[in-house]
Amino acid sequence: MPDYTQPATKPHYPILDGLRGVAAITVVVFHIFETHSTSHLDLFINHGYLAVDFFFLLSGFVIGYAYDDRWHKLTLGGFFKRRLARLQPMVVMGMLVGAALFYFQGCALWPAIEQTPVWKMLLVMLVGFTLLPLPISADIRGWQEMHPLNGPGWSLFYEYIANILYALFVRRFSKTALTVLVVLAGAALVYYTVTSETGDVVGGWALEPGQIRVGLTRMMYPFFAGLLLSRTVNITRINNAFLWCSLLLLVVLAMPRIGGDDMLWANGLYESFSIILLFPLIVYMGASGTTENKFSARVCKFLGELSYPIYITHYPLIYMYTAWVSNHHHIKFQQAWPVALLTLGSAIALAWACLKWYDEPVREWLRKKMTN
Repeated sequence: MPDYTQPATKPHYPILDGLRGVAAITVVVFHIFETHSTSHLDLFINHGYLAVDFFFLLSGFVIGYAYDDRWHKLTLGGFFKRRLARLQPMVVMGMLVGAALFYFQGCALWPAIEQTPVWKMLLVMLVGFTLLPLPISADIRGWQEMHPLNGPGWSLFYEYIANILYALFVRRFSKTALTVLVVLAGAALVYYTVTSETGDVVGGWALEPGQIRVGLTRMMYPFFAGLLLSRTVNITRINNAFLWCSLLLLVVLAMPRIGGDDMLWANGLYESFSIILLFPLIVYMGASGTTENKFSARVCKFLGELSYPIYITHYPLIYMYTAWVSNHHHIKFQQAWPVALLTLGSAIALAWACLKWYDEPVREWLRKKMTN
């Protein structure tokens, strides 16, 4: 999940930073509980995976806000350099963390780990640095991920596709043309969610036709709806916006599964409704609010800074937690909670360390190189 820092000449949206952090930490907690679930029906924080769709919408909104009126003095190369400088350092770090922890994740779920030679793992890591997707034949784990050392890399892959589409074509769209694109993408999203075999939008992480369809469907509507929102919204003034937006976001993500195996379409409708209507509403409310005191400003700043590092580095720790649960006979959360809490704390500490000791210095170095 990328960071959406705007140019210094633009007013900032601190509450959107905070919401990005709330969603990112929710993803970590969701993945911890996911380890103990038996199916998509009994997941705790059942719709936590929708945070990715929220990230796409946030990205489209802030990319449009930050760059739409700058193209008269910004080249394509300049835009892509800015995005690479912001996103790619932590992509590399996420793959490094995944490689460092890979051989500590052996369990019955992933017998391929013990059979993977170091040279092959390192080759997967090097390809991962580029974020180019790996085919299923190169999977060294067994989950068919396009980035088997760090699964969430798939969403950054589609984030790059969205950025490329925006820079090459969509930035030139009129509001009418962009509205048509968003309506068509929304219709495709609804159709997929109500007709899918699982009744949800889960997927996008594998390089095969069905998963590519999911990834594109999950990216197209929210990213370009966020862009459209940035071009059409009239910001108002909403008090306590961070509190209300955070609560609404958490309710959406934590909502229990809608319907059962005999009503998959009902859950699909809920997810479509959340992505198409509720997420834009949350972003609008967040953009309409301000931090009202130093404490709330610091909270939003901390959450915003932490959001991208924790999203892109936490999953190798989840792999380890999953392996530990598997190796302990699929221990229940009621017994595993101390290790779960340690995993969450470690994810936060790792992300903060990566931010302060690696990401910020590297970005500052790249900024100086680009301005020289």
